[in-house]
Amino acid sequence: MPKGEKRTILGIDPGLAHTGWGVIEARGHSLECVAYGCVTTTTEMDLPARLAKIYEQISVVIDHYGPQTLGIETVWFGVNAKSAFATGQARGAALVACAKHEVQVAEFTPLQIKMAVVGTGTADKAQVQYMVKQLLSLQEEPRPDHAADALAAAICYTTHRDLSVALDR
Repeated sequence: MPKGEKRTILGIDPGLAHTGWGVIEARGHSLECVAYGCVTTTTEMDLPARLAKIYEQISVVIDHYGPQTLGIETVWFGVNAKSAFATGQARGAALVACAKHEVQVAEFTPLQIKMAVVGTGTADKAQVQYMVKQLLSLQEEPRPDHAADALAAAICYTTHRDLSVALDR
């Protein structure tokens, strides 16, 4: 990005119950928080309705803030494969919204995001929230933690975009 050029970056922390989103503006090394929030779905909703809600609400965020790029967390296959599949489905809904709006997508591992924001890949949620607050000069830590993680993914985009794995649309 040329020096002084403003770029609006969307970050997404995918999850079927809670998909965090955050929008920042970057100009050189200066970062500013524009907005953040969380798309919440409930188990009372059937899966297609949950995915549709994620797609629709992320589309509204994109329409309103006009990000050019997206930093999104990859799915981490830990102990709970069922949870990882649900997260992957939510991630897919968010990625379709970005593709439909021609937002350039880059993905980052949880380790990359934590390293970019906190400086260690073993950081916990509280450390990420604290550093996001500091890096974006916020009055308070962003809540819920899913929104803080989404802002962290957007911040990671500004520091790791050349190292990211670009997703084909």
